Amino acid sequence: MKLIGVDVGGTFTDLVLFDSNTGATFTHKTPTTPHNPSEGVMNGINELCRRFSVDRKSIDHIYHGTTTATNTMLEHDGAECGMITNEGYRDIIHIGRHQRPQHFSIQQEIPWQDRPLVKRRWRKTVAHRIAPPHGEVLVPLDENAVRQAAEIFKANDIDAIAICFLFAFLDPSHEHRARDIVLEVYPEAFVTCSSDVSPQFREFERFTTTAINAYIGPKVRNYVTMLEENIADQGYSADLHIMGSNGGLATSAMVAEKPVLTILSGPAAGVMGGAWSGGQSERHSLITFDVGGTSADIGIIQHGQFAEASPRDTWIAGFPLMVPMIDIHTIGAGGGSIAYQDKGGAFKVGPRSAGARPGPSCYGFGGDQPTVTDANLALGRLDPDNFLGGEMMLDQAKANQVIDNLANELSMDRLSCAEGIITIVNSAMANAIRSRTVQRGLDPREFSLMAFGGGGPLQASEVAAMLAIPEVIVPPHPGITSAIGLLTTDIKYDAIRTAFQVSGQVSHDRVEAMFSDMEGQLARQFRADNIPDNDVEFLRYADIRYVGQGYELRVKIDGKYFDNNAEKQLFDQFEKQHQTEYGRSFPDSPKEIVNVRVSGIGTSTKLEKQDTPASGSIDDARVKVAQCVFRHGAELKTFDTAIYQRGKLPLDEKVEGPAIILQQDTTTVVRPGDSFHIDQQGNMLISINS
Repeated sequence: MKLIGVDVGGTFTDLVLFDSNTGATFTHKTPTTPHNPSEGVMNGINELCRRFSVDRKSIDHIYHGTTTATNTMLEHDGAECGMITNEGYRDIIHIGRHQRPQHFSIQQEIPWQDRPLVKRRWRKTVAHRIAPPHGEVLVPLDENAVRQAAEIFKANDIDAIAICFLFAFLDPSHEHRARDIVLEVYPEAFVTCSSDVSPQFREFERFTTTAINAYIGPKVRNYVTMLEENIADQGYSADLHIMGSNGGLATSAMVAEKPVLTILSGPAAGVMGGAWSGGQSERHSLITFDVGGTSADIGIIQHGQFAEASPRDTWIAGFPLMVPMIDIHTIGAGGGSIAYQDKGGAFKVGPRSAGARPGPSCYGFGGDQPTVTDANLALGRLDPDNFLGGEMMLDQAKANQVIDNLANELSMDRLSCAEGIITIVNSAMANAIRSRTVQRGLDPREFSLMAFGGGGPLQASEVAAMLAIPEVIVPPHPGITSAIGLLTTDIKYDAIRTAFQVSGQVSHDRVEAMFSDMEGQLARQFRADNIPDNDVEFLRYADIRYVGQGYELRVKIDGKYFDNNAEKQLFDQFEKQHQTEYGRSFPDSPKEIVNVRVSGIGTSTKLEKQDTPASGSIDDARVKVAQCVFRHGAELKTFDTAIYQRGKLPLDEKVEGPAIILQQDTTTVVRPGDSFHIDQQGNMLISINS
C-alpha cells in the first residue's frame, strides 16, 4: 500500500510518500501556491511520483493537512451567511456572554460584534420553541416562515445558511426539518444545523460554531471538491482524507459537510508528527515546538497522549469554538517576526511578520525591516552560503544593515541588538510553553522539547534553557514533520451528548443509552467509509465539573458499561485531574456529568519505523569553523563554532557545543556547554546544560 502525506504551509508544501510493502519513504518540497493551494498540492504529488518513478495508479491514499479553513477565519474572507433562529434570539451571536477579551481596556475589539460572521439583516427568526429537559414542543415550527427566509436568502445570493434553534441538542428533528425546507427552496445552498455541528449546551458557543461552519463552508467544500477532481483527472485512483483538528483523519465527504472540523488541520498534524518522531526514541512526554515564519505552535504530549482543548480556551480568530481539538497554543513568533521600537520606546519583536514575500531582509526580496532570521544571521547562527541546503544564498550585508538601523534607534551595538531580538522572541515562546505547562500543574523539566518546522531547531536550545527543559529533540526531517504526522494517525470521528447528571442521582441506563446511540452513529459512519467493524475502536469520555462551576474537565471512562463502579472511578479520576490542574479538589462537593462523548477510531495503514541512517564521521561532517556569538554569563562572547552537515554525522557519538548543524529544511543551533548526538533512530538529541 502506498500513502502520500501532504501538508500545505505558507511558503512550502511538504510531501511524504510511504510504501508499506517495501518500507521505503520518499520526501519532497514544492512552493505553495496561495492563490490556489490545490495547484501546489498537485504539483507536489506529480513531482514526487515523477522523481521517484512511482506509478500514479499505485497510490492508495492521499492524506492532506490544509489551512484553508484556518486562513478563511484569520483573513475574514468567508461566505456571506444567513441564519434562521428562534423568535427573540436574533442577537445571541452578537451579545455573547458580555465577555470582554481585555477586561480593563477601554478600547478593545470584540470580534463577534466588530466583524460578525452573520450580518444582522441576514439573521431571520421564526416561531419555534422546545423546552428542557426532554425537548417538549412549546411552540411548533413555523414552516412558512422558514420558507420565506430561504426565499429571501436565495434572492440575495446568501448561499451559506446556519440553522440554530434553542435546545436543539435535545431534539434535532426541528432543525433538520428547517434544513429540508431551505434545500427545497434553495438546493444550491450550503446549509448547516447546530445539532449536527455541535450538539451540546451553551447556545452562544454552539450558534457561533455553526456560523463558523457556514462561513467557511463554501470555500472549504469547493477546495476539497476541486482537489478530489484534480486527483482523479490526473490519473490517480487514491482516495482523499483530510486531517482534522482532533488529531485524526476524516473523509473528504465529512470535511465538505463539516469543514469546522479542520480549523487546526495543519498544526494538529505537526503534533502527531512530533509524537511519532519522539516515540521512535522512546520519548513519550513531549512539548511539541513547531516554529515557522510567522507563528509558533505549542502542543503537549503526556505519556504518549496529546492534550485536548477545553471549551474555555478554544478560539479561532477571536471566536469561540466547540468542536474536538488538540490543545495547541499559537503565538505570533517566528523567523519572519519583525523587531521594532514602539511609540513608548520599548524593544519588541512580533507579532507582525515579514512573511515569505518580501520576507527577511537577508532574503533579498525587498524586505527592509529587521527580523528574527536577520538577527540569527548577524550572530553567525545561519550560514549564508548553506541556507536551504545551499539552494538559497542569504545577504549578510542587508541583514547587518537593518539590524544596525534598529540598534541606532535603541542606542545599542549590532550584536547586542541582534541578541536582544533572539532573547525577546525566545522569551515569548517560553512564556507560551509555561501557559500550557506550569499554569496547568505540569513541570516542563519532566518533558523533552520536540523542535521542528523551519525555525524550531534554531531557537529550541535557548528556549529549553529558559524553562530548564533537559533535552531537545530534532527529528530527521524537521521541515516535513507535519507531513509525516499525516501518515501516523487513524481515521477519527467524535460524537457528543449533553447529559446533566449529578452525583448520587445518576441514571446509569440513560447515560449508557447515550453512549450506545453515539457508538451506533459512529459505527454507521465508519461502515459508509468502508472501515470494517473489527478495525474500529470506541473510547468513552465525560465532561465533569463541580455543581456551580462554569467549565468542565474531560475524563476518560474505562469499561464497556456505565454502572456504579464506572461512575465511582469517573468521579475519582475527576478529583485527581482537578487537583493537578487547579492545585485543589473538593471531594465532598457534588459533581455533575455535563456531557458524554465517544471517540471512534478506525485503524488505517501508518508510517512504520524507519531504517537506521547511515553513520559517517565527524571529520567528514564538518563543513568549516565559523565565528558565532552567544551570551555566556552576563556578556556576549564570540566562539569558534564547528558547522556540520547532519547527513554525514556519526551515530551515537557525543559532540560538544557550540555547533551549527545544517540540513536542507532547517538549521540547528547547539549552545556552548550543551552537547548532542544522533541516535539509532536518526533523531538528534541535544542535552541542555542550563
